[in-house]
Amino acid sequence: MSPAGRPKTNNPKNIRLEIRLTKSENELLEECAKRLNTTKTEVINKGIGLVKERLDKK
Repeated sequence: MSPAGRPKTNNPKNIRLEIRLTKSENELLEECAKRLNTTKTEVINKGIGLVKERLDKK
């Protein structure tokens, strides 16, 4: 019998974050996700990575 649920990972995403956006901010986020053919979550994660890169260059 196969195990139930998702497979275990070494880096679980178990922290939940809720943000409030204006209508225009949400539309911009949706446009970015659509143009990158990805999810809004992934766009936000990539943005965090870009900010971290810029901070590391200083």
